[in-house]
Amino acid sequence: MRPGLTIGEFAQITHLSVRTLRRYHERGLLEPALVDPDSGYRYYTGEQIPAAQVIHRLRELDMPLREVREVLTTPDPDVRASLVAAHLGRLESELDRTRTAVTSLRRLLRPEPERLDVELRSVPSMTVAAVGEVVDQVRVLGWYDSAMAELGAALAGRRPTGPPGGRYAGELFAEGRGDVMVYRPVADPPAVGRVRPVVLPAVELAVTVHHGPHDDIDVTYGRLGGYVTDHALVVDGPVHETYLVGPYDDPDPDSWRTEIGWPIFRVAPG
Repeated sequence: MRPGLTIGEFAQITHLSVRTLRRYHERGLLEPALVDPDSGYRYYTGEQIPAAQVIHRLRELDMPLREVREVLTTPDPDVRASLVAAHLGRLESELDRTRTAVTSLRRLLRPEPERLDVELRSVPSMTVAAVGEVVDQVRVLGWYDSAMAELGAALAGRRPTGPPGGRYAGELFAEGRGDVMVYRPVADPPAVGRVRPVVLPAVELAVTVHHGPHDDIDVTYGRLGGYVTDHALVVDGPVHETYLVGPYDDPDPDSWRTEIGWPIFRVAPG
């Protein structure tokens, strides 16, 4: 009777190459059912096929060998599910970063950039309900979602006096960590949880509108920054964003409009 499937047969069945199967054996990830002591030939059983297929799929998803071993060896299905879910979450984040980079590159490489309309605007002081914190740049999107949700809950039943917005310190982009504030204008802001009343000071801004999803908003930032530099306007203070139409207004990203305001100091002519 044959001792089992040869490594070549097992490779054909599982779509794992012979070289890969040997490496998995050496690392203790998928050991043969039998190794002939005389010839050194490896033999596998049919019962090992599902485990090999699981390994194949997890490695296709770039899961590290250490985590693959944890998935295979843990007897707890909930632990296995959480390990796979954590890795899928990382993959989704990487996919988002890739999609954002591709969108920005396509826009940057257009032969003729679209027209940039810039308005120089004096913005008066404004009373808002705000959530502010020092945040790592990699956490900004998640922090923004939770802060906006908290603002929405705190202001339930109150009528906003304007669209929501945000303030982003230069250190956030230059050093990867900085002050971030999101807010909603309201006449009588409460103090609930992280939500606090804040009076935003008056400011001079160079303003443009980014249309559509935020995947390539960095391109609009760059073009506005170039405008400010070309026109010899001195930058001072955090960048302002106003969400004229955002995900809380319309789930369709193509309808979003984000106003970007670059603080400036206007020099009198002459």
